[in-house]
Amino acid sequence: MLGITDHASAVPERNDARLNIRTKASIKEAIEKAAELSGMDLSTFTTNAAYLRAKDVIAVHERTFLEPVDHTAFFDALDRPAAPTQKLLAAAKHHKEMVAASE
Repeated sequence: MLGITDHASAVPERNDARLNIRTKASIKEAIEKAAELSGMDLSTFTTNAAYLRAKDVIAVHERTFLEPVDHTAFFDALDRPAAPTQKLLAAAKHHKEMVAASE
């Protein structure tokens, strides 16, 4: 039996939301076996697995990873910003006029 940590139970909220899924029998059997081997009931095991994977996916989408060459180009661009275009200048002027009109 593995010493798996129950991360989902550490979240300080009531367990009042439901999550219903349908799956193939072989997948359910594998999840049930893994839960048993982990010393968790099916619900706790499934919730933890989904919760940890969800956190990983969210983290990947909330961060930007750059290769060294891209990192250099990105910071070089920040150090030398492009001049504003006519369209950007017009948008800034329009925004300023709209804010002044609403005051």
